[in-house]
Amino acid sequence: MKIIHFTTSNVWRGHEQMIVDLYESFRDNNFVENQLIICPVNSELYKVAIERNLQVQNFDFKSEYDLKFAKKFKKIVGSYNANVVIIHNSKAHTISVLSSVFFGLKIPLVLCRTLIKNIGTNFFRKYKYNYKGIKKIVCVSDAVVEILKPSIKNHDSMTVIGSVVDTDRFINNKKNGFLHREFNIPSDYKIIGNVSAFCKVKDHHTWIDTVEELYKRGLKAKYILIGEGSLEAEIKTYVKSKGLENEVIFAGFRVDVHKCLPELDLFLFTSKCEATGGVVLESYACRVPVVAAKAGGIPTVLIDNETGLLAEAGNPIDFANKVEILINNNAMRNKFINNGFDFLMMTSTRFIIGEKFLDVLNEVINNNLI
Repeated sequence: MKIIHFTTSNVWRGHEQMIVDLYESFRDNNFVENQLIICPVNSELYKVAIERNLQVQNFDFKSEYDLKFAKKFKKIVGSYNANVVIIHNSKAHTISVLSSVFFGLKIPLVLCRTLIKNIGTNFFRKYKYNYKGIKKIVCVSDAVVEILKPSIKNHDSMTVIGSVVDTDRFINNKKNGFLHREFNIPSDYKIIGNVSAFCKVKDHHTWIDTVEELYKRGLKAKYILIGEGSLEAEIKTYVKSKGLENEVIFAGFRVDVHKCLPELDLFLFTSKCEATGGVVLESYACRVPVVAAKAGGIPTVLIDNETGLLAEAGNPIDFANKVEILINNNAMRNKFINNGFDFLMMTSTRFIIGEKFLDVLNEVINNNLI
């Protein structure tokens, strides 16, 4: 089997990491014969692929409606003699459909969907999701399936495969206090953190409101935000307006997240529209207890009172209450740490997710030969 992973994304977030995890799972477990990543020139994924010696081809991306590139894409796929294309974002989805409709791309397409977002009433958007060449839509959680159902005619085309974690990268890192040293945090202070892009759905305002409440209650802790994004300046201004500049640390984009997570005493995740919460699973791998929003697909990976605590989305008082309960209860912390780690190893390793994805690809290819 030869696979093409196709995305037009320039950023580095959870889905781009998932592409690398899938590629390396297929490769390391000898699931496929060969595979190629097609992504924009100078994209973060392209840089990572080169660094990790993954087979990659770049292109100069201008528009998802670029018919010239859609024609070129058909030639690339044909010359590679691929059996299936895995589409990893919306604009790549558009180009793949245009390549099929206008230039005769015949290869089966598998769409990977990791966003909780309505398709809407736009004719072309509805058309491309129901296009006959899309043989399967792989959704990262049941929450994604449910939001797509009203717009997808054939519900059987949708299947659920959860988030994947590179356990080898995350589970072997031990806490050594380097974040305390790097940011001059007193050794007797807890560290509560978050790793996510600064965008609306992550609801950093509720995160800061929770910090404000915990600070008022006298919790001996500092709070670290790891990530970057369009709302970063706005959140920094919000922190300043609360007088929390000395409590909240903006650590920026980090390539060592796998080393930062074990340094946390608690992972606080206020995202209100998360498809699944891969970073929750990464926290499990690092044996860090989690308080997260009861929203989107998060409850599919965080079992309340078993692997962590769920709080009402957008409610900083509820979040603060749950943080206080968990951070002061060692027995509960140990229970969640152990259960979370077991949950991860049973559901979300590279081998498990790679094998599930391989089953879908084999089904698509076999049906295409009939």
